[in-house]
Amino acid sequence: MRGLRVGVVGAGIGGLSAALSLLAAGFDVQVYEQARALGEVGAGVQVSPNASRVLCRLGLAGELARTAVRPLALHQRRWDDGRTLLRTPLGEAIEERFGFPHYQMHRADLLAALAAAIPAERIHLGRRLVAMEDNGDGVRPGFAGGAEPELDVLIGADGIHSTVRGLLSGPERPRFTGCVAYRGLIPAERVSDLSIEVTAQVWMGPGGHFVHYYVSEGRLLNFVAVVERDAWGRESWTDRGDVEQARAAYEGWHPQVRGILAAVDETFVWALLDRPPLERWSCGRVTLLGDACHPMLPFLAQGSAQAIEDGATLAACLAEGDDPAAALRRYERLRLPRTSRVQALSADNKIRFHLPDGPDQRARDEAMAAGGTDFSYRAIEWIYEHDATAPGRASPPGP
Repeated sequence: MRGLRVGVVGAGIGGLSAALSLLAAGFDVQVYEQARALGEVGAGVQVSPNASRVLCRLGLAGELARTAVRPLALHQRRWDDGRTLLRTPLGEAIEERFGFPHYQMHRADLLAALAAAIPAERIHLGRRLVAMEDNGDGVRPGFAGGAEPELDVLIGADGIHSTVRGLLSGPERPRFTGCVAYRGLIPAERVSDLSIEVTAQVWMGPGGHFVHYYVSEGRLLNFVAVVERDAWGRESWTDRGDVEQARAAYEGWHPQVRGILAAVDETFVWALLDRPPLERWSCGRVTLLGDACHPMLPFLAQGSAQAIEDGATLAACLAEGDDPAAALRRYERLRLPRTSRVQALSADNKIRFHLPDGPDQRARDEAMAAGGTDFSYRAIEWIYEHDATAPGRASPPGP
């Protein structure tokens, strides 16, 4: 099946990484993006070893090393006094343990690296999918303004509001999770007086949490401030947030958290949405990947990583099979249990991160100190050690 014509709808991190995996496997790949220019919101992304394993094997090791930051540790802390709840070594330690680095990146840097590795003529901008027809022998996508030639396989990598998903299973709105996030980037020199270490820091407190880490060669500090809300009516990633509201939400928190927010000139705010796991991702010669089929809360830092894994496993399944529809079903069987488990753990962290002070919070802190929760090596190794490029030797979906 090396000559298969494969179309990828969506040119985000998931779609472009899938296209690169498919090109490396020898397929004829075309990427269709409805926006008229490639771009990513100004936010950070964590590239854990399960994702950097894929990207490095695709030839991006040098570019990742150039633009990304390698944090020394993941530092989880208490909201008011800054006490350490769990400190997980990263840096050289995690590379020695899992074979590949852990990176912190600006999403735009990662997207640019992926796009530069794909021949420009294979990325088609301003192409909004409106229809598709699977006749059993091929798929013909229809775009506003005209149809494309028939493809052998069509992949929906078009996000939580996926058009491909809607065409497969009908319209369905994602659900609001009860959290909104303020996000932004701060020039590092503006917070130099805070002596912020080169780690990914997660501050846990009643009804919210606060994350920050350096990106773009250490020139920018990325922050995400998550607070609970009863309702939210907007679904945009680019709504401007009220800086004063963000600061007020963290009144009484540790001076470092308040110091970071004091340096903020501009913030964006968005609702955190998800969907329950799908029972199936594929129908005939059409399938989904990334947020189109398993959108998850960012509380395990695995959304982009799981999409990158999807693309690698999908390419391997197509390369190993002789029937496209059967290969897509195998891809789904391999990926669905794992991504569903990661989705569930990410959702669980919303509760864990936001516990009010009291007995449950103290029990959580004791479990963290014992190394039995989320980002401790013992708990996370089933995610980080996974090799998505070798589905026949894939690790189990999780404990």
